[in-house]
Amino acid sequence: MKINDRNLRTTSRLLLALPIAAFAFSLAACGGPSRPSEADVAKGLAEFFDSQGMGDQIDADAAECLAEYLVDSDLSNETLTFLANGEDKQKNEADKALTTQIISDNVQECIAD
Repeated sequence: MKINDRNLRTTSRLLLALPIAAFAFSLAACGGPSRPSEADVAKGLAEFFDSQGMGDQIDADAAECLAEYLVDSDLSNETLTFLANGEDKQKNEADKALTTQIISDNVQECIAD
């Protein structure tokens, strides 16, 4: 088997493509929204409940308590971002059901604190 200059260039190009592809995949993985903090989610929850006329029932302390449960859950970063922005919006039906479940399971405890 004879290796000529052309075969070496093809192999070199393929080897150079691997790090480039790995770099592209790593950038794509970083492109999603980051997870909002508990403080951000609490602020958004307080704004939302206040806009719904429930600010006297779910105050800032209760919102902080609920935010802790929400951020520690399996909710997507996108849904938490919506909540941090004071929006009653979820990424999908699974997140909607989980959000409702977390709030209903913990609201009495958070209000009592």
